[in-house]
Amino acid sequence: MHIIDFATAPGEVIAQFGSVHATSVHLGSGVGESHVYVIRFAPGGQIGEHPTGFGQLFLVIDGSGWVSGPDGQRKQISSGQGAYFACGELHVKGSDIGMTAIMIQVYDLEP
Repeated sequence: MHIIDFATAPGEVIAQFGSVHATSVHLGSGVGESHVYVIRFAPGGQIGEHPTGFGQLFLVIDGSGWVSGPDGQRKQISSGQGAYFACGELHVKGSDIGMTAIMIQVYDLEP
């Protein structure tokens, strides 16, 4: 597992389609089956330890919480940050105060 900070990444200018004042931050690429979810944690909420079935990007869009990988060490994440979990990696996610995240799962995902 590693933390991704997408809030402060400068991104690349989008020049196509008559775009103005827009940038993009590439977060990953993948091949195969994919799923995208909004995950909401109430205060004290948690998704218990389990292995990922896909490569996974977990991107916090509101609030804050924590994630841990196979070592069980909790790492704090908040809005504008996320975590990448490799396929098959044991992990846990939760929040003490509440958190909303976008979870992107792709069969063969590389951040």
